[in-house]
Amino acid sequence: MKIIDLHQEEKNRIQLAVENNRQAQQLIYSKYAPKMLSVCRQYVKDIHHAEDLMITAFMKVFANLKKFEHKGSFEGWIRRIMVNECISYIRANKKISFLEDENYQEESFNATESQFNVEEIQLLIDTLPDGYKMIFNLYAIEGFKHQEIAALLNINEGTSKSQLSHARRLLQNEIIKLKKYHNGTK
Repeated sequence: MKIIDLHQEEKNRIQLAVENNRQAQQLIYSKYAPKMLSVCRQYVKDIHHAEDLMITAFMKVFANLKKFEHKGSFEGWIRRIMVNECISYIRANKKISFLEDENYQEESFNATESQFNVEEIQLLIDTLPDGYKMIFNLYAIEGFKHQEIAALLNINEGTSKSQLSHARRLLQNEIIKLKKYHNGTK
């Protein structure tokens, strides 16, 4: 019973926001802004730029709110707008190149128990070159398939796979360094 009530409450709030009800828009913003800032921060190092991107993306959310069809998660719909805004920003402001790797071989990623906090993990991801970081985030965080990433970024599927492999390798090396530092063996 509560799930239905909560869903209906969100649906009503969205409808009010479509009608430019500022209070409903503020409630939506307040509810989702912290998570969406985190999403933007995954793509953009600078917290101030990430916040600017989030605000710009929320403007797009409210401008296109009438297009939300209540099929699937509202949060997921907002998240996709955030990711697209970050990708557009990176494309427009940075020179990103994706290198074709004809000798690409898929490697397994050894994910061990995480002894690192979220900030340390984000800092590790921030060390990645922009192209690697974008593909790593789209694949590992957002759950996109290589085919979807290739279409979104206008690259070959193999390029997506090789960039992910390179990103994983770099992250593994940084994790090893960080573990040594934590263990005092650096």
